[in-house]
Amino acid sequence: QVQLVESGGGLVQAGGSLRLSCAASGRTFSGDAMGWFRQVPGKEREFVAVVSRTGGTTVYADSVKGRFTISRDNAKNMVYLQMNSLRPEDTAVYYCAADNSIIRVRVTPYYWGQGTQVTVSS
Repeated sequence: QVQLVESGGGLVQAGGSLRLSCAASGRTFSGDAMGWFRQVPGKEREFVAVVSRTGGTTVYADSVKGRFTISRDNAKNMVYLQMNSLRPEDTAVYYCAADNSIIRVRVTPYYWGQGTQVTVSS
């Protein structure tokens, strides 16, 4: 059974940092691009960042560029999202996602995690 399990969410003050982790199992995700999305109640899920299968290419949403960093460790089947300079508008449920290309992850990833809540207080 394929699973993506997020962790690392929580409550942080504005300007603070959090590191999200996503553990992949049931499949060798080293052949997949992996990414992060976020969703606020009442709004559509939005793309945050994606990393290529080798880690050599990353793409970010404009709203997080320069503040967030996505990375991966294929030996551990893990992907990470380092979030710095957090703002209240970053508050959302963050989801890990995977598919076989960067484009597919950005548009309609096939694999999804269950999400982890990030709350940034002002």
